Amino acid sequence: MTAPEDLAPSAIYRHPSDNLFGRVLPRLLHAPRWTRLRRALSRRWPMPMLASDVRDVVYVSWWVDVRHAPPPPPGHHYVVHEGRTPYTILSYRHGHFGPRAAGPLRALMPSPRQSNWRWYLRRDDAPQGAPVVLFDRNVMDQLAFVAGARAFSDAMQPHLSTRFEHGVRADGGGHTLIEGGQGSAPGLHLQWRAAEGPAADALVTAFGGRDALLRFLTCQDEAIARTCDQRWASTRIDLPVDIAQLQPLQLQGELHCPRLQAMGVDLAEGLALRLPSVPFRVVSERLL
Repeated sequence: MTAPEDLAPSAIYRHPSDNLFGRVLPRLLHAPRWTRLRRALSRRWPMPMLASDVRDVVYVSWWVDVRHAPPPPPGHHYVVHEGRTPYTILSYRHGHFGPRAAGPLRALMPSPRQSNWRWYLRRDDAPQGAPVVLFDRNVMDQLAFVAGARAFSDAMQPHLSTRFEHGVRADGGGHTLIEGGQGSAPGLHLQWRAAEGPAADALVTAFGGRDALLRFLTCQDEAIARTCDQRWASTRIDLPVDIAQLQPLQLQGELHCPRLQAMGVDLAEGLALRLPSVPFRVVSERLL
């Protein structure tokens, strides 16, 4: 069993193509002088609130041996049951992602696809409080959003996919496909169909009921990320999930995720849920 990884190296951006642009861009995005300047400015002028009308949100969660989890940030610990901890891949389509202050003009903003890969923590001083998300990987399909997030944020450090498909059909079935090419985006292929009801799952038993589990997996107001230079960054979010709107799904067909399969996860055992839509807000960000 190898030692748990530090997430800092995995936050480093590698472009999908090895041409001149692909070699220069990471150097610009990781420039230490710009990072220091941006952080100094953000202490005086905080980032603007961002908004998106997110749709087709699909959560897929698994139990993972906690020995595979990276070291948690100070003051936090993993949620563990019988030596395992939950891990979720959350994929969705943004709805005009941009500054909330833009008002109606936000309708002119693009709607990228995004996938957040995350662990779950609790604060040491609030062990029964709302869980805190720890970002493991983040992927987006539009270079402008990837570069913009990396240039102006510590908590959101996405990787660029070469191919990103995510859709839900009218019958409730669908799939997510992520390919990273030669870049740093992780690979993923999930397929699902609508399910008639919630499956009996070890996660449900561990959390003492389906509603408690759904609230745990979907209702958070903070996410933490590890930066390339080994700092911890926290972002406050507003995501008013109505768990009554969550729809059960059943994974099926050929499933592929090298990241999780390397940790011994059986992908077919994932608990899958769909949330048709939800308003999303990025409220603030700070270094811990």
